[in-house]
Amino acid sequence: MKTAKLLLHCPDKPGILAEVTDFITVNKGNIIYLDQYVDHVENIFFMRIEWELQDFLIPQEKIYDYFSTLYAQKYSMVFRLYFSDMKPRMALFVSKMSHCLFDILARYTAGEWFVDIPLIISNHPDLEPVAQRFGIPFHLFPITKENKQEQERRELELLAQHGVTFIVLARYMQVISEQMIEAYPNRIINIHHSFLPAFVGAKPYHAAFERGVKIIGATSHYVTTELDAGPIIEQDIVRITHKDSVQDLVSKGKDLEKIVLSRAVQKHIERKILVYKNKTVIFN
Repeated sequence: MKTAKLLLHCPDKPGILAEVTDFITVNKGNIIYLDQYVDHVENIFFMRIEWELQDFLIPQEKIYDYFSTLYAQKYSMVFRLYFSDMKPRMALFVSKMSHCLFDILARYTAGEWFVDIPLIISNHPDLEPVAQRFGIPFHLFPITKENKQEQERRELELLAQHGVTFIVLARYMQVISEQMIEAYPNRIINIHHSFLPAFVGAKPYHAAFERGVKIIGATSHYVTTELDAGPIIEQDIVRITHKDSVQDLVSKGKDLEKIVLSRAVQKHIERKILVYKNKTVIFN
């Protein structure tokens, strides 16, 4: 059954929930999901609603304009409208580490996600055999300080050619430049190998080991121009003890990274994330 998904936020006022649901029911839409939340500190109303389109009176291609004219302007709404038959297209960026890539491709191949992966981009050739094994085109863009801007321009052209709607950095060891972030705002998902904001840097597990921590974590977030400071989508931790070596921490951390990144990707694919300022509202 084809459905529409509407996610919105706006200044909180009485009657918004009733007006939005009325818009759907009056036009013979059958609501199958509804969740809303009010941030009383910011006085912002958040909502996610999904309805069946089979008997909906407004043609699919006109729903956006109708809603924008009748409600979004009236309530100063920021909204996104998605349709269940429009499959997201995800590009994977990788470097040399394969654990997150294998996990994502395994889920994709098993049909767990309603998504297409038209290509994999890397700054190193190491993982091309993995891409070949899963039958996904692999594109190599070696990056140096001198050619970074030009290479990213070429990558953006390639992403546009393939209709990519969002990017996943599966342990891609390059800082994404502003031009790519602006092209995909809140649509580049990164996995950080620590529980942000703590133990940032190249060797967080070594730093954690030296501090004698009892938990380690992983954080998945949207990429912004401020390094590792974008809106957080998903986090998790695993307990450790004094008996764990640095290699134990690395091993446990890799398992955690796979899980946390995949959870974040799934929430994005399912259109369950609303970003406001530098925070996320995650709907169940």
